[in-house]
Amino acid sequence: MEIYLIRHTTPEIEKGICYGDSDIPLKDSFALEAETVLSALPTYLEKVYSSPLQRCTQLAHVISEDITTDTRLKELYFGSWELKKWSDIPFDEIQPWYNDWVNTPTHNGESYQDLQHRATAFIEDLPQHYNCIAIVTHSGVIRSLWAYFNAIDLKDSFNDLVIAYGAVLKIKYSKI
Repeated sequence: MEIYLIRHTTPEIEKGICYGDSDIPLKDSFALEAETVLSALPTYLEKVYSSPLQRCTQLAHVISEDITTDTRLKELYFGSWELKKWSDIPFDEIQPWYNDWVNTPTHNGESYQDLQHRATAFIEDLPQHYNCIAIVTHSGVIRSLWAYFNAIDLKDSFNDLVIAYGAVLKIKYSKI
């Protein structure tokens, strides 16, 4: 099966703000960015899945009128840090996460390993009869799935992989 992993377009949020699970809108550049995404996709997709957050569903609906949302495709849940400035998060809360962000959950949130578990559970539940699908989601989910598909350690999933807003990554997947 061909899977197109698509990152949502540019969100309307101030730089330096911690957001993951928060449902924030997109910038006015959405239409232009969406056209670029469409040009990178095949003309025929059998199914489009999306995170339920509006920054993903808006793009998913441009790709297809028929989308299926799944909460397992949401970005990392930062818990009590959501919508705070990174610089305002207390050192004693954030330092343990900085020391081991793969396994340590954010304050009242989840770890990167937790995110990968739910994202790979979604992949494992995909019907195998599809030949070509798209998944509109977030950078963290895409990185964790890229690591999963390519047998990369999660701690290395940020190395050498640029995932800009509106990025499209194609992978081949078959359940063994």
